[in-house]
Amino acid sequence: MNTESNRSWRRQFMPDEENVAEARHGARIVLASWDVPEDAVETITLVISELATNAVRHARRPGRTFDVALTCNGEKVIEIEVSDGSPHHPATRPYDPDATSGRGLLLVEALSEDWGVGYREFGKGVWARVLS
Repeated sequence: MNTESNRSWRRQFMPDEENVAEARHGARIVLASWDVPEDAVETITLVISELATNAVRHARRPGRTFDVALTCNGEKVIEIEVSDGSPHHPATRPYDPDATSGRGLLLVEALSEDWGVGYREFGKGVWARVLS
């Protein structure tokens, strides 16, 4: 992996389902330019997908975008943050084994070294750290 320090990327999206794929695509291009290994890119884009889907489905607010940010500290840690306009704390919850949704935060928890929530003046940012 390229060891340039403190690289970052941030983009805003309207809270529409099709923009989740656009967020993954943009992140994939940036991560490739940072020489992040493909297995880490797959993990990072899955985490983005889960967090962005939650922002679209559960945190949509009129006139508010969801933002996706990536930061590389020059080491092997990529920090992902998806922010939205909702102040509500996301929570893992029990799910039916046959359910087709409801596992997003459990996947984020399993795939990342750490994750959490930071609050802002308008909404929150859900972040996760992935080793590359």
